[in-house]
Amino acid sequence: MVLDHVSVALPVGGSLALLGRNGVGKTTMILTIMGILPLSGGSVRFHGQDVSTLAPHQRARRGIGWVPQERDVFPSLTVEENLTVAGRPGRWDLASIYGLFPRLQERKGNMGNQLSGGEQQMLTIGRTLMTNPDVLLLDEPLEGLAPIIVEELTAAIRRMATDEGMALVLVEQHAEVALDLTEDAVVIERGVIAHRAKSRELLADRETLDRFVGLNLVAD
Repeated sequence: MVLDHVSVALPVGGSLALLGRNGVGKTTMILTIMGILPLSGGSVRFHGQDVSTLAPHQRARRGIGWVPQERDVFPSLTVEENLTVAGRPGRWDLASIYGLFPRLQERKGNMGNQLSGGEQQMLTIGRTLMTNPDVLLLDEPLEGLAPIIVEELTAAIRRMATDEGMALVLVEQHAEVALDLTEDAVVIERGVIAHRAKSRELLADRETLDRFVGLNLVAD
């Protein structure tokens, strides 16, 4: 999906939900911010500096953390080795990650391929946090997970955003979950921004949600 004149801004400590049906350009936007996909126009600015020409690993070093849809853990490393392999000094260390995800501490000696899908997702988020980013890009972190794991991950994301002040961009098919976890929201439709609102306002606007997101709503 090609994005056309898409412009968003995220303040320090802010949180943004990227909503829309499948294939409208949400993941494309995340991949473009991260530098996985090239720009054909415009720019990506971070802390006021243009990072459009930087490679993904250089953007990561600047403080952009990316949690991809694929649970890209290292299967032959233990949980603890996965967490520390790319760790950098800062607020997020092993103790804080284990505090956020107690399951990972219980399984710290397990290999990456010995974890459930939900535990691998926790590990992927934890490993990204260990790089101590200034902003976290989360691409469908709850996809395909059991309800109990969704609850744990939702609580962790809420804690990151509200208690820890982590800036984050959240792509999530379940609109109500995403809006409950964020301050602001953008709806993408056919590669363009079709709607902007405060998350609480959009959560209360069922007509607009149904028009742009439809079946991705969580039932009452």
